[in-house]
Amino acid sequence: MSARAKQLLSLAVSLLLLAALYWSLDLRGLGRVFAQAHPGLLAVSVLAIFPIKLLQAWRLKRLVPRPALLPYPAAVRLLLMADVMNLVLPSKTGDLAKSWFMKDRAELSGSLAFSLVVFEKACDVLALLAWCAVGLLWLPEKSRPMQLLTWGVLAALAAGLAMLGSRGFARLLFGAAHALLPRRLEERIARLAAAWDEVGGHFRARPRRLAEIALLSLLLWWVQFQQVWLFILAVRAWTPPLVNLALAPLAILAGLVPLTFAGLGTRDAALIALYHPWLAAPAAAAVGLLTTTRYVVPALFGLPLFRRSLADVRSATEHEDAS
Repeated sequence: MSARAKQLLSLAVSLLLLAALYWSLDLRGLGRVFAQAHPGLLAVSVLAIFPIKLLQAWRLKRLVPRPALLPYPAAVRLLLMADVMNLVLPSKTGDLAKSWFMKDRAELSGSLAFSLVVFEKACDVLALLAWCAVGLLWLPEKSRPMQLLTWGVLAALAAGLAMLGSRGFARLLFGAAHALLPRRLEERIARLAAAWDEVGGHFRARPRRLAEIALLSLLLWWVQFQQVWLFILAVRAWTPPLVNLALAPLAILAGLVPLTFAGLGTRDAALIALYHPWLAAPAAAAVGLLTTTRYVVPALFGLPLFRRSLADVRSATEHEDAS
């Protein structure tokens, strides 16, 4: 299946999920939720995405072997351009595509730029899994599916940490993926394995820098969970802060499943299902719509930068061809 067909399929799945969700909802109730929302908290909760982006840019700068190679404004621009690509590429693979721009911005080789972006995304996933594990273990009463999910998250977190700490274990897992997955993915798996080996060795030799990146990743997700809690308060609803800390990671993790367009539909359904004991369905749906602004607003700001960068690349390519 072509990339274009996959995009259209994920968009169709998102639209079907959203249609099913809103068909079952009281749309007038959803309208009342927004009509009665606290305007000040609404603005603060949506605008909170900008300090989050600034912190993400600082982490990206610290990921580069020599941070001076990537000026802070350039790191911010790279993140905003990645947000544009994340709206059209599945499972946030726009983050991986930004390595293409990093080669020029930070004067890195193509393989190192790709390796750093792979490592950045891995740190994000591991930090999210860590918060998921904390939240699931904290929940006092869990249904059978939630118990199974807890064990699954713990197993994934343990495997990820083992990959980070052991080159041999990482090679074993990539070898298993190579043997089990379709042959058409062989080249992609080999590239990911090489990238992980390169950057993993770099950070294992620099444990202090690795600890800094890990703490930054954990802090970033904690701030994002607080933004979700602000969304809940903005629609004049309530969820205990510790409950939100347990459930928000699961809802965001559901949005990363590569089935829908930018997580639309799966993330909304997860929010409604997970927060059901504390939030009425219209309030949870409103929080889902507000959560989507976390991805749309930065992309809108990044669109002019993305167009300008593409124009620069096109101009440079034409100049090389002419010469």
